[in-house]
Amino acid sequence: MGHKVVVFDISVVRALWETRVKKHKAWQKKEAERLEKSALEKIKEEWNFVAECRRKGIPQAAYCKNGFVDTSVSLLEKIERNSLTRQSSLSKERDKRSSPFVFELSGEHWKEFPDELKEQTHLKEWHINNTLIQIIPTYIELFQAMRILDLPQNQISRLPVEIGRLKNLKELNVSFNRLKSIPLELGDCEKLEKLDCSGNLELTELPFELSNLKQVTFVDISANKFSSVPICVLRMSNLQWLDISNNNLNDLPQDIDRLEELQTFLLYKNKLTYLPYALLNLRKLTLMVVSGDHLVELPTALCESPTLKFISLMDNPIDNTQCQDGDEIIESERDRQHFDKEFMRAYIEDLKERDSVPSYTTKVSFSLQL
Repeated sequence: MGHKVVVFDISVVRALWETRVKKHKAWQKKEAERLEKSALEKIKEEWNFVAECRRKGIPQAAYCKNGFVDTSVSLLEKIERNSLTRQSSLSKERDKRSSPFVFELSGEHWKEFPDELKEQTHLKEWHINNTLIQIIPTYIELFQAMRILDLPQNQISRLPVEIGRLKNLKELNVSFNRLKSIPLELGDCEKLEKLDCSGNLELTELPFELSNLKQVTFVDISANKFSSVPICVLRMSNLQWLDISNNNLNDLPQDIDRLEELQTFLLYKNKLTYLPYALLNLRKLTLMVVSGDHLVELPTALCESPTLKFISLMDNPIDNTQCQDGDEIIESERDRQHFDKEFMRAYIEDLKERDSVPSYTTKVSFSLQL
């Protein structure tokens, strides 16, 4: 009996194999998608994402939603973008500063001001940062055209009383130095608009004479040891931004509503147990950030206000008991506080851009590392 031989046209055979190849590729793609969505791959992705966030100091609150890691959040990218933008703006500022009226100094090899500076009394701006300079010379009073004193991250231990003779001074930034007091003569700088004394760690009060600074719109005294809002600050009638976070505040004054122009109020990392109802009288307040660990009473209207973004951070305490010499502890604390402020600046900018915010946010210790 003969065999039956089935003969196909070559085009039919090719079509058959092409169909099988397509099916196999489709199966491979589907399997790859399945593995991509599998729990193991998701955990790996989340772990890598969390590790990157923690390396950059981003708190858990920023990348967790309802207890789940949200790898789609843009905060990590936003902070990096802000950093690049800030570098670009700094570069532009440096270009703008390259004028005969601006003096710049930077680097730890500087321990005192150069002698020739005394002769340049025409200068309008000093930008001095990251030096080992401890003393501002008394001849600063000769610089009557001075508009901006930008002196962050140095080792300055005191401000000379002669600073009060700078009648045209508009901005004073002495953040992250070693100041323990502010001279009352600063109150004579009646054109001052911006005052930044943050990160000195040891400031406990501001002199009452600063009440004369009626044009001040920005005050930052965060990362110090204030136990109450300074009286002079309550007299600054044009104040729009007040940062008194990371201090020793137990309560707020009942006349806090004197600050009628206040728009941003940062209070996180204090020991507040309640917020006064007088805050409801601050009609221009649009952003308020507090720490909610100790809060037991606050006006409901603050949380429900359609014009106010009220943020309550659940803030884990940071253990500072380290086996280090005193100076090393202070230096690491200053560095940590500086990083804390840099992050919170980016975080608050992100909050401002949101249409709505959570009723509270969990904020973990910045010192945590994987």
